[in-house]
Amino acid sequence: MQKQRKRNFAMTQQGTVILLILILAIMVVGVTVMVIAFAAPPTRSLATEMETETYILPTLAPTEPPTEPDTSISYPTFGADVQHPDEALGSEHAILIDTQTNSVLALKGEADEHIFPASMTKLMTLIVAIEHIEDLDDTFTMTEEILEPLWEASKAGFQAGEVCKVRDLLYGAALPSGADATSALAVYTAGSEETFVGWMNQKCEELGLQNTHFVTTSGLHDENHYSTITEIAMILEYCLQNDLCRSIISTYSYTTEPTEQHPEGITMYNTMYNHMYGTEVEGISILGGKTGFTDQAGQCLASYAETPDGHRYICVTSYGTSKWHPVFDCFKLYGIVTGTYPMETDATEAPAA
Repeated sequence: MQKQRKRNFAMTQQGTVILLILILAIMVVGVTVMVIAFAAPPTRSLATEMETETYILPTLAPTEPPTEPDTSISYPTFGADVQHPDEALGSEHAILIDTQTNSVLALKGEADEHIFPASMTKLMTLIVAIEHIEDLDDTFTMTEEILEPLWEASKAGFQAGEVCKVRDLLYGAALPSGADATSALAVYTAGSEETFVGWMNQKCEELGLQNTHFVTTSGLHDENHYSTITEIAMILEYCLQNDLCRSIISTYSYTTEPTEQHPEGITMYNTMYNHMYGTEVEGISILGGKTGFTDQAGQCLASYAETPDGHRYICVTSYGTSKWHPVFDCFKLYGIVTGTYPMETDATEAPAA
C-alpha cells in the first residue's frame, strides 16, 4: 500500500511538471504572437488605401501625336526693308506679306487703318460656314425672304423655291460673290443672318483680330462693317489653311447640281479671273482670291500667289478707283518678289486687246 502511494505521488509530480512545461510553452508562443502582431503594420482596406494615398502610374514612353496643320495666325512683322511703292500703285491701300516669314514686304497707306472690305468679307463668311457644315450634300431651299432684300447686291442666281446643295452655296458665295448664297448659308447653319454674323465676329476674337467688325455676311456697306488690309490678309491666310476653303477660292469655274429651276445647273466663274489669268508675273502664280466692290470701298482684291518652290505670298488692295487697279497693283506687288514685273506700268490703263 505504501509503495502504491509513493508511485501515485511520483506520477502526480511528473504530470505537474509536464503541465507546467505546456503552460510555459503556451505563454512563450503567445508572447511571440503578440510581439509579431505589434511589430507588423496595421491592416488597411482598399478603400482606406484609395482615400489616403495617391498612386502614380508609371510613366509610359510618349507616343507621337498625329500631325495637324498649324491654324494659328498672328500679325505680320515690319522690318527695315519694307518697300513703299506709293506712286506706282493705283489703290489707296495695299499690303504684300510673305506668309513663310510672316513679314510685310510692301505697304501703301496705314496697315491698321479701317477700310470697308466689301465682298472680301465673304472670305470670313466662307470659312465660318465651312466650319459649321457637316454634310456638303445636304440641301437648302432658297426663299423669297432671302432674295428680296438683295436687289442691289451681286448674286449667284439661285431662285426662290430652288433646292440647292450646300456645296453649291459655298461656291456661289465665293466665285460670283453671291449675296443670295451667303444669306442662305447663314440661315442654313445658324438659323439667321444675325446669329451667323455673331459667329463671324466671334471668329475675329478667336483669331485675335483687333480692328475688324462685321454686320453682314455679304459685305454690303455699313459704317460699322470694317476691317484693315492687314487683317483681311490674316483672314485669307486662315482660310488657306482649310483644304476645302482654299480649293473653292482657287477655282476658276464651277457648275451647280441640276435643279428644277436650272436643269443644266448654274455655271459660275471666279470674279478674280475676270481680268487676269494669274500667270502674268513671271516666276510666281496667282492662284486664288476674292474681289470686292462698293462705292464706299472702291475696287478691292485679296489674293495669294506661290513661287514654283511653294513659297506663298498674300496681297490685299483696297480703294481702287478703276477695275484695273487691283489687277495691276497685285502684279506689281508680286513682282517685288520675283523682280520680273515693271513698277512703271500705268495701272489706270486696260491691257491692249
